[in-house]
Amino acid sequence: MCLNRLWLLAFVGLVSFGIATSFQASAANKDSQTAKSSKASAKTPVKSDVKKTAKSSKKPKAVRTTVTRTSEPVVEARPSFATALGLRGQHDDLSLKSSVAMVVNQDTKEVYFEKNSSVSLPIASITKLMTAMVVLDSKLPLDDTIVINADDVHIYRTSRLAGGTVLTREEALLLALMSSENRAAYTLGRNYPGGIPAFVDAMNRKAKEIGMTHSHFADPTGLMSENVASAEDLTRMLSAAYQYKMIREFSTWPDLTMVIGKRPQKFLNTNRLVRAGDMNIGLQKTGFINAAGKCLVMQARVNNTPLLLVFLDSVGTQSRFADAVRVRDWYERMPSGEPTAIRRLM
Repeated sequence: MCLNRLWLLAFVGLVSFGIATSFQASAANKDSQTAKSSKASAKTPVKSDVKKTAKSSKKPKAVRTTVTRTSEPVVEARPSFATALGLRGQHDDLSLKSSVAMVVNQDTKEVYFEKNSSVSLPIASITKLMTAMVVLDSKLPLDDTIVINADDVHIYRTSRLAGGTVLTREEALLLALMSSENRAAYTLGRNYPGGIPAFVDAMNRKAKEIGMTHSHFADPTGLMSENVASAEDLTRMLSAAYQYKMIREFSTWPDLTMVIGKRPQKFLNTNRLVRAGDMNIGLQKTGFINAAGKCLVMQARVNNTPLLLVFLDSVGTQSRFADAVRVRDWYERMPSGEPTAIRRLM
């Protein structure tokens, strides 16, 4: 009897121990699952936070990049050829901002003012005056249509003359002279018999014909720094270009609206003096590439005297035009009679 009770108590103890162990194991398993669940659930917000942080960190990253960039040395555009030669900043009696300048009487060829006039320098889009003369000398029909193709587009990326634009040769000439459209100038050369190589050859032949002995042309646009000339040679080119009525008219056209791609596009003259009507300008052309600086050539009548004006490698955007006004004011202040000539062009 006593033995039976002992077995009963032992059995109950074992059962109780088993239940407790099972409960603990269950609880432990539950806790483990809860922990895993908690970890799993915790992982998702962390990833989300990281993503959000990564997204939100884009702005700070951009800021840091900007700060890093500004802390680096500023890479400036290549200096102009005139600057490299030490011509920029030289003082002259008229306080001009151009490194090279020249004032010549168109009729008498007398030189009234000159500054570094014999140095051959890049002339940028002033080249287009030679382009226009070669086109007109060719006697190609001005009403022929020419198309802006992939080659024209490649020569200059920024232009409203998209690939496929159809122009007459006359319209291309007008845009090249008035608003210095590079694609228009290039397609004029490309549509010359023999293409660009033949056109460039014709440009250099023309230069020799008119006495430009310190000049060279490499393309119809002026984008290449190999297009070079001295100020003295540019007065000869101005005088020759002035003989073409169409060049006089087109280069001094204030603005023009053309329908291109079924949309009206307004083109402005690149010379603000033309648009403002500040001077009696008979012919003009502006130019700019880094190698040349800001350039301007003009034929203008001052005190009823036809003057040929050349300004190369001007410092600021507007200073070439200001230099032209300085020369005009200087000439207008002259006492009666013309100024004493420095020399006469041969």
